[in-house]
Amino acid sequence: MILFFGTKTGKPSTKILQNTTCPHCSQIKTLTVTVRPNLFHLFWIPLFKIGTSRYAECSHCKRVYYNKEFSTEMLEEISN
Repeated sequence: MILFFGTKTGKPSTKILQNTTCPHCSQIKTLTVTVRPNLFHLFWIPLFKIGTSRYAECSHCKRVYYNKEFSTEMLEEISN
């Protein structure tokens, strides 16, 4: 019997951070956070989530911030 299993990313969800300033260019309301779940699948059917990846991008300076680079201000607004 052959089993096809592996991981793939799910559908991304985005959120604009309204009250957060970009640490690089100091512009307000330019950060957009994207959250992508990583899913385990068996026979191309997603079974459960094994993690998530998050990153924020500034629409003004195009700087990308990964999860470890998030400021406390960014983390507070993401959790709300």
